[in-house]
Amino acid sequence: MGQVEMAGRMAGAPISWGVCEVPGWGLQLSPERVLAEMAELGLKATELGPQGWLPLDGAAVRAELDRYGLRLVGGFVPVVGHEPAQSSRRAAAQLAAAGADVFVAALVQDADWSAPVPLDDDGWRRVGAQLRELADLVAAEGLTLVLHPHVGTLVETAGDVERALAHTDVSWCFDTGHLLIGGVEPVQFIRDHSQRIAHVHLKDVNAALAARVRAGELSLVQATQMGLFRPLGDGDARLDEVVALLDQTGYGRWLVLEQDLAITGEEPPVDGGPALDVARSIEFLSTSAPRRERVSLR
Repeated sequence: MGQVEMAGRMAGAPISWGVCEVPGWGLQLSPERVLAEMAELGLKATELGPQGWLPLDGAAVRAELDRYGLRLVGGFVPVVGHEPAQSSRRAAAQLAAAGADVFVAALVQDADWSAPVPLDDDGWRRVGAQLRELADLVAAEGLTLVLHPHVGTLVETAGDVERALAHTDVSWCFDTGHLLIGGVEPVQFIRDHSQRIAHVHLKDVNAALAARVRAGELSLVQATQMGLFRPLGDGDARLDEVVALLDQTGYGRWLVLEQDLAITGEEPPVDGGPALDVARSIEFLSTSAPRRERVSLR
């Protein structure tokens, strides 16, 4: 993949500026600052951010992004499996009207993100049927449903990932960071399940801190504040191999750059703020694109 093609497929994410859907995450920077900095970095697209951060009306979202020369890739939507579909229908309509491609679903226990209750095989079969209904619902709006593994959700650990793959037939959001935190090697996931990948979140993480989250010693927020998420290439997710394998297996859709950030205290200054680390991730992908070698698919 050349530099020009790579640049055209890179998208930003508000979480890299600390804007997150998880309750109690931290200071949420304004859309004006975040979108302006994305545009200054040369990004051409973004994900939505939490409900209410941008307008709830999809046409208004599109107009807001147009001001910065950005388009919408998709949105991360926490989904409670037993809830009526009305909230998901509203989210899908908003994303479609705003010009998005994907509906990124995370299976939460409830709206407060309570600790997930593990599912048995029967529970996963019910969830699989519910996800199929949701996939059909969002497809009617022209969107692709992707299932997002995420700490604090029903798809958190390596065991959860295995059961979800076995009992669902929907596509996946391949999130390198949350897979690694849960105990899944991202490179191996591509080798085993490339046909399920329809959206990509590229994160790099500190493996030692990830292990402490996996062991329950640290919460996700605590570890994030300690530097769990790193600029691409600075962590242990083997991003060079990941992107090379994505190329080899024919993935040609968006690459969303995410370096999760939890802001405490005052708003960080513009000089040396979150955009600096995003710029490092962009540089990593741009400069490594021409020199990536082929990686074994085995």
